[in-house]
Amino acid sequence: LSLERHRLLWLYLQRETDLPTAYPRILHIAPEVCLMRKLRKHYDGHPGLYLTADLESPLADMHFDVQHIPLENDFTDVVICNHILEHVEDDRQALRELHRILKPGGWGVVLSPMDFSREETFEDDTITDPAERTRIFGQYDHRRIYGRDYADRLRSAGFEVADIDFAASLTEAERRLYALPDDHIYVVYKVRE
Repeated sequence: LSLERHRLLWLYLQRETDLPTAYPRILHIAPEVCLMRKLRKHYDGHPGLYLTADLESPLADMHFDVQHIPLENDFTDVVICNHILEHVEDDRQALRELHRILKPGGWGVVLSPMDFSREETFEDDTITDPAERTRIFGQYDHRRIYGRDYADRLRSAGFEVADIDFAASLTEAERRLYALPDDHIYVVYKVRE
């Protein structure tokens, strides 16, 4: 039940982070079932360290709008937020909230659909018709198309950002085996003060 982007993210988490051996507190926003199952299994026996949140999903532990996260400052070590920001009204506010609840020294993966042919993100809140949103943004409930300025948007919330072309580090055989996209992985860090 995984999409290309889920497999790419899972391989990154397994190969490039300490998640296979460590148990940092994770807040997984709008958890994808395929990733949630693997992370819940990993965190079995470590209650309260893997938490999921969503606006409505009955599968999530908590329910809230990512633009107004009801958690204290410096709450979590890791944030996973995959393909959410293109849906929210104020993505910059959502990013500020993610930065606020991440502990200093913490990190996260914040991914969104990208159009690398665009220099700048395109958004137009006057487009509300679902068919027109689908035509322009690619999906009826998307509000923007991120361009090459995506990392700058992440930085504007206070994050340090690594733009990683992780798929390029894999062999051609691995890319075929896992049917991976050419997407980049955007890792955000909250600097220790």
